[in-house]
Amino acid sequence: MDDRPKILIVDDERLNLNVLSDLLRQDYKVILAKNGNQALERVNTETPPDLILLDVVMPEMDGYEVLRRLKDNDRTKDIPVIIITALDSMQDEAKGLERGAVDYIRKPFHPPIVKARLKNHLTISRQRKLLEGLANLDGLTEMPNRRSFELALEREWRRCMRSGELLSLAMMDVDCFKQYNDNYGHAAGDDVLKKVAHVLLSEARRPGDLSARYGGEEFVLLLPETDASGGRYIAEKIRVMIADLGIVHEFSSAGQVLTASLGGVTFFPSTGSKPQDLAIAADSMLYEAKRRGRNQVLWTDLTV
Repeated sequence: MDDRPKILIVDDERLNLNVLSDLLRQDYKVILAKNGNQALERVNTETPPDLILLDVVMPEMDGYEVLRRLKDNDRTKDIPVIIITALDSMQDEAKGLERGAVDYIRKPFHPPIVKARLKNHLTISRQRKLLEGLANLDGLTEMPNRRSFELALEREWRRCMRSGELLSLAMMDVDCFKQYNDNYGHAAGDDVLKKVAHVLLSEARRPGDLSARYGGEEFVLLLPETDASGGRYIAEKIRVMIADLGIVHEFSSAGQVLTASLGGVTFFPSTGSKPQDLAIAADSMLYEAKRRGRNQVLWTDLTV
């Protein structure tokens, strides 16, 4: 597997493409595009480039318009773009930087400068991704945290509202977890949360699915484009898998082993509602599941 950083070079002149490709091919996986439309096609894939070298002067769609479209797309807005151009005015340089480019390289190319700038910006980008990853992960379970869930909920809400798709959400509590901590110790409690997180992560399999630690012993499961029967099925499977762990809990009112309660809701996002409405509805179902004796799944279908 080629795990080298992927560089997209966009230029309408074959000579420039060849020069940059020959310069970088040894250290990077190089992809070429000869115009703006081709560049956008190359970027909108499952494995987008790690950095883009973008020419400004191109026919039909210039580099500034390509840059604008990249920055307007949530999937591509964080890819660092370095402008490459023969233009040498300060206004042209400012124009690219103001639109989101991270740097400017002028033609003719000086190989040591090109290599040094690419290396520096790839390092900065990698460090930023690491920091963002840490900020979005729960320190104990190493699964997405509440912040990550809230960002995903906003994103999926907008996407489903545009496409007319439904959205399902489940909230889950580990039953009588305080009693478990009080009697078996916090180290044992932490171990339980890790095992529960593993169960949730194993069931959030599709690219749009997300399981996260919401706080304490509470977890969430976001299921885009999943109807009520599908959401309920996954929630029930998780409930059974947690009980089947066989973790002894003599101090639980729900049984002799550790169990979980889940409440879920299926919803059509619309302009008359907001993402928080979905979370409130799921939390209400979770509360009712706990009130009825715990270790069960309650689900409501608000699409009918």
